Amino acid sequence: MEAPDSDPTAQSTAALAAKLFAQKTEAELLYLAQNAARYPPAVGAAAVAELRRRGALPDAHRPAPSPAPESETWGELVGQLFKGLFIPSRRFLATPLLLDLNLLVFGLMVLSGVSASNPTGRELVSWGSNLSRLTLHGEPWRLLTCLFVHAGMSHLLLNMFSLWLLGLLVEDRVGPLRLVLVYLACGVGGGLASLWWHAGGINSVGASGAIFGLYGLLLVLLVGKKMVLDKSDRRAMLGLVLYLVLSNLLSGFTGNIGGGEGVLIDNSAHIGGLATGLLMAGPLALLGLRPTVIEEKTV
Repeated sequence: MEAPDSDPTAQSTAALAAKLFAQKTEAELLYLAQNAARYPPAVGAAAVAELRRRGALPDAHRPAPSPAPESETWGELVGQLFKGLFIPSRRFLATPLLLDLNLLVFGLMVLSGVSASNPTGRELVSWGSNLSRLTLHGEPWRLLTCLFVHAGMSHLLLNMFSLWLLGLLVEDRVGPLRLVLVYLACGVGGGLASLWWHAGGINSVGASGAIFGLYGLLLVLLVGKKMVLDKSDRRAMLGLVLYLVLSNLLSGFTGNIGGGEGVLIDNSAHIGGLATGLLMAGPLALLGLRPTVIEEKTV
């Protein structure tokens, strides 16, 4: 059965309307299209159709061109890097603050006349080093202050680079408060281990014990599957952390780092901080954290 032919009257009316609207100016057509509610529906539709035929209306299906991305200069990239390093943010609060505090103390030391490359033992004691005869006899606060005193620029930069890397890795997972508590607890643990091991007396400085505690915290995170990593990446990071710990311990056997008059950065503080992070501070910091590891799926 064939479909009936279209109404010739309707066709002629549509053709007449199209011819009529073709004679109107674009301003008239825009007015009719914008005020289509005031007229019969066919009027607005015809005005829009004629505007599209003339190319006066954008194609509704054509996506708007996206702005070209602005390329960043090296200066801008370096500026953003330093901003992330030293300016606290919602994501990283504790790490920049600890970096800033260490740098501030060293800057004040240099401004006061302390050598930036080879401070004396007497100068470090005046700034709060861990000195046995003082720490164990009425000045226990030196277990904390010694964490922010360094025996020269090279010693400071080495520790701050380690703090930056470890802080970025673990703070995003455990939060700023837990990171600071682990840092300080492990620093104190390293200082106590140093006092115990060096029964004859010690004058030590630096954040090494606290940093080794962060190594311990990172190991606990990895072994406890608290980081978003698959098996291969987790094993690779475990190997890297163990390598860094062992290499730093081996390098500690070379002796003094900066300073004179018996100033010593020793492995007893390193091992004490690491043990504190592994056995006490690390597990306590992980209470309430859920595993977030992405394991490999076997087929």
